[in-house]
This record gives sequence, C-alpha cells and structure tokens, in this order.
Amino acid sequence: MHNKLNTANHDRDVVGKTYVYPVVSRRAGGVSVGINLNPNNACTWHCAYCQVPNLVRGVAPDIDLDLLRAELSSMLEEIQYGSFMQERVPEGSRQLCDVAISGNGEPTSCAAFDEVMAVIVEVMHHFELAVPLRLITNGSYVHKTHVQHGLLLMAAHHGEVWIKVDSVTDEGIERINGIKLNAARLRQQVESVARVCPTWIQTCYLAWDGQPPSEHEIAAYIDFLEALKKDDVPVQGVLLYGLARPSLQEESSHLQKLDAEWMELVAGRIARSGFEVRLSL
Repeated sequence: MHNKLNTANHDRDVVGKTYVYPVVSRRAGGVSVGINLNPNNACTWHCAYCQVPNLVRGVAPDIDLDLLRAELSSMLEEIQYGSFMQERVPEGSRQLCDVAISGNGEPTSCAAFDEVMAVIVEVMHHFELAVPLRLITNGSYVHKTHVQHGLLLMAAHHGEVWIKVDSVTDEGIERINGIKLNAARLRQQVESVARVCPTWIQTCYLAWDGQPPSEHEIAAYIDFLEALKKDDVPVQGVLLYGLARPSLQEESSHLQKLDAEWMELVAGRIARSGFEVRLSL
C-alpha cells in the first residue's frame, strides 16, 4: 500500500520521476502536478525558508523534453484514469487543481523555457485539461526573450504566474532571499511578467529571531503595491502565507511562524491598498 500524500509532504521523489511530482497543495486546494526543472537543486536565490535539501547557487540543467513529455503524460494518465487519487490522496483533496512549474530551483533559469512550455501545453491539451498552468518564480530571468515567449504561451492556455516578493528593502531581500537586489529591479521583474500573463504576487512573512517584520518593512511593501496600482500594472492580487514546513537551510534556526492575528492584520493592510489578498496560515 502506498503512503498517502498530504500537505506536509512535498517530496519531489514520491513517484520516482525526474521532472514530474504530485503534491497535495494547501494553497491550490487539491492535487497539484509539479514540474521540477531544477533536479540539480540549483537556484538563483537562497531563500531562508526554502525546503529544498542541498540547495546550491546556479541554473537549471538541460531538459530532456521527450522524458518530460512522457513523465507528464503518464502522471496525468494515472490521475485521470488510474487509481492514483484513491490510493494516494486524502478523500477531501481528490481533484486536480493545477499543473505547476515549481520544483527545486528557479524555473525561468531553464535555457529551453519556451520549449518546455510548449511540451506542457501540448500534453495538457491532449488530456483536455482546463485547470490553470501555474509558474512559481522569483522572476530572475523573466525579461529574457525565450522566457517572455513561454509566458505568452502560458497566457493563451489558462496560464498564471505567482511571483515572489517577500521584502522590498535591500536588507530584507538579502536576509530572506539571500541575494542583493533592490526594489526598482524587483518592480521591473513583476511588471515584465504581469504585462504578458495573469500574475499574483506571492509573499511569505515570518519571524526572524522572534521578531516579526518591522513597520518600516511593511510600510515599504505597501508602498510598493500602491505604486503598482497607481501605474496600472495588472497584478491580480497577493498570495500571503506563513511558514508551513521546516526550512532545510542553515538559516532555519532564525525562523519562526507568525501568529494568525499578526498575519490577518497585514492582510487587511494589503487589502486596503486595493489588491485582493488570499491568506494561507
């Protein structure tokens, strides 16, 4: 008997495939078929809360498009026509809610991003899927021409981007995301995605050494959102969430989950800036 999947188990090796893995997603609300373009655990960022083991700096390796096509096809075959849902998924979560390009690193660092999108769209079309095709990204390479082509293809096929904005201050970005980046560059990344494909900002808030983000941090973040609104950057809303599973990074000892009341207060401030906010505690 196979172990049941649950929202705490996001093991990429659960079905023994290179690129494709299923998870029960608390935010998507059912089974999400993940596409991992970074089986080498390489990412352009180093987020303090990341659950990827042995995370390294770098980009996605070359992708075997035929293997990706075969793995995604067999996974969807098993979900739609096999016994996967009954055997592996808790009763309340037995619906396919999306195909999500996420995984163990930054997917837009894939040199064949547009070709990967074409394969995924082709397979989804074959199975007549009308679920969203989601890209979960830190935005590192979204300005590149081949990534823009992939985003346009996504937009034509139920595409949606979740782009990471955990902080907009130089210090906050460096501490939480492990990179040197400023708000202006972050703004360019959000805009270059949002103008070609429906886009949500994805924000993780956490306590660091017992302290929640400062008022300076929150005010800067709200200003960032209000500037997007003022300039008619078509962001759909904000996905606000807290720590759900333990970090596997060395920074994990600094991190704590924020209480629901604090998160709800921040969600209220985001909503007052004019954006829809979806809170996952």
